[in-house]
Amino acid sequence: MEPLTEDAIRGSFVNCSKGEAARIKLPAGPVPWADLDFLGWTDPSAPLRALLVVPGESGPTGVLLRRPEPRRSAFSRSSMCKVCLTGHGASGVALFVAPLAGPAGRNGNTVGEYLCSDLACSLYLRGKRQPKMLLTRYEETLTLDERIARALTNLTAFTERVKAG
Repeated sequence: MEPLTEDAIRGSFVNCSKGEAARIKLPAGPVPWADLDFLGWTDPSAPLRALLVVPGESGPTGVLLRRPEPRRSAFSRSSMCKVCLTGHGASGVALFVAPLAGPAGRNGNTVGEYLCSDLACSLYLRGKRQPKMLLTRYEETLTLDERIARALTNLTAFTERVKAG
């Protein structure tokens, strides 16, 4: 992913007001742009708010998300991220919900997607981060570039649903 300026990130959000975008805390520390296919982070000032910025032909698209409250699960289950198709243990995948853009979002309509709970899909695809407590690793015959293209296609489909309102 090409590095983005603060103004480009804040101006990319499609499902929140300019005032809300201005109050978002950007990721702290250096961003590993070379290892990212999209930018995803949790707002440190609001831990139930997550953000995605996805590159596109017409510029980046930013989406404000609500993440579920953390809770401990008494049972072990596995889940799969719908973007990068990485399998995770119990808390590795979460349902993120985004208000729709425009009037539909202001009326409370949302769309959701199961994503890696740390929004580090790019790092999982590249093998730079491993899922916790996953007993079986799924092997694929796709190349890294093909897996990245699939992940971006999946993520773009989600952002398009948000933008469509």
